[in-house]
Amino acid sequence: MDEHVEQLRLELRRGIVVLAVLRLGLDIEEGTLYPLLRRLEKQGLLHSEWDTSEARPRKYYRVSEAGQAVLVAMSAEWEATVVVMQTILRGGDDA
Repeated sequence: MDEHVEQLRLELRRGIVVLAVLRLGLDIEEGTLYPLLRRLEKQGLLHSEWDTSEARPRKYYRVSEAGQAVLVAMSAEWEATVVVMQTILRGGDDA
């Protein structure tokens, strides 16, 4: 049972990771974060730039205009989904 719950928890987390990254609010492991950042940049949702002013160059990402629009749309979708799920989980008939 615990194994099934853990698998479902991971699937749910994967489903919200893009929203969280665009909002900059989720602690994500390095092996998950960097491929996601590259994918979001390729999709035009993020922009990046290198800072070479220090000994170790660093790449900084920022949300693009398109990424901001996706963030707004996904946030609204998430909020609507939460309302529906709360109704379902509380046993309501309004879903």
